[in-house]
Amino acid sequence: MFATPSIFAHTQSDLKITKISHFRDPDYKKPTFAQARDIVVVETNAGTTGIGEGGSKEMIQNCAEMLIGEDPYRIEHLWQKVYRGYFYPSGRERLHAMGALDMALWDIKGKVLKTPVYELLGGLTRNYIPCYSTGFPNQGSTKETAKACMEAGFYAFRTGGSVIESNDVFDAHQYLDDILRTCEQIREGVGEKGQWCIDFHARFDTAEAVTLSNMIEHLKPVFVEDLIRSENPGIYKTLRAKVNVPIAVGEQFGDRWDINEMIENHWIDHSRVTLPNVGGISELKKIAAICETHYVGMIPHFTGPISTAALVHVLGSSSGFVMAEILGNSETKTNYLNDDYLTFRDGKLYPNERPGLGIEFNPKNVDLINVIDKGSDYDHPMFRRSDGSYTNW
Repeated sequence: MFATPSIFAHTQSDLKITKISHFRDPDYKKPTFAQARDIVVVETNAGTTGIGEGGSKEMIQNCAEMLIGEDPYRIEHLWQKVYRGYFYPSGRERLHAMGALDMALWDIKGKVLKTPVYELLGGLTRNYIPCYSTGFPNQGSTKETAKACMEAGFYAFRTGGSVIESNDVFDAHQYLDDILRTCEQIREGVGEKGQWCIDFHARFDTAEAVTLSNMIEHLKPVFVEDLIRSENPGIYKTLRAKVNVPIAVGEQFGDRWDINEMIENHWIDHSRVTLPNVGGISELKKIAAICETHYVGMIPHFTGPISTAALVHVLGSSSGFVMAEILGNSETKTNYLNDDYLTFRDGKLYPNERPGLGIEFNPKNVDLINVIDKGSDYDHPMFRRSDGSYTNW
């Protein structure tokens, strides 16, 4: 392994990562999502800590070992090291762990510099983040529920189509007319100037997705989400030519290489990629730049409370159209974060001025899963260019 040349010593701070603790909320159990809401705390030799969310025990262990002894200020360098330090490219599960750790590094830097993370990302570009509601509390009918969502100040009401299905049989053709009637009620509820959106949940094949998209086009959804399965992004080239509704895709994706072709070819109108799935704040800012270049909106999927707090910093410092997802009609409450970890009111998320991510963590209300305080036992060859930057080995 190559040592860092002394000529580049000025690029380092005196901080070192000494320990990474991995916690789990014992009250959170959602096995249908392959993305846990685990918590990581990165500690430094100066006593400053940072918090992040995401990853599994094995992946956090694997990634965290590569950070012990490193300078937490060098966030991009460490992202490259962990992402590229193994011969086999990082997959989505590894990115999920990287996302948690990357969040924590930004939190540390903000705390040390006594400034919110959004200031480190270029400063605020907007006063608040408009939100849409998933699972807004039922008001007795679809129409009244959608109306109440608008009255609560949300930008849009989201539906899954209200499809009732058994555990083992789903026939898309049986539900098309029912979904259309639901969407008509929603449009009536939100009003002519209100906004609504629908998630197809990737449950349709191409023909059904095209048929339903065209059936609801006149109801003007602000976006239609995950029309078909996500494994083959190129299929959206075919879909784009067949439908006119705004398309939103990405909640099942990872880094920018998963979605860049869809953005650059204008197969989608909104990106749904999110934290921590993409690999952290560092990566999401790059995806935001790609979106801005191609006039694609950013409407990240909800994953957990810490990630939502981090999204406020990224979306708040990004240009273009953005929305954030809120479950129900209020922020998620936890007993391990400060009550004001988010500033949410009237269907909107507001930035706060606290340093870092603005989060205070109480470890007494979660379970300690693992502690990583020594580096990897494996050899990770590190090749550098003459200027000291990282390159593949």
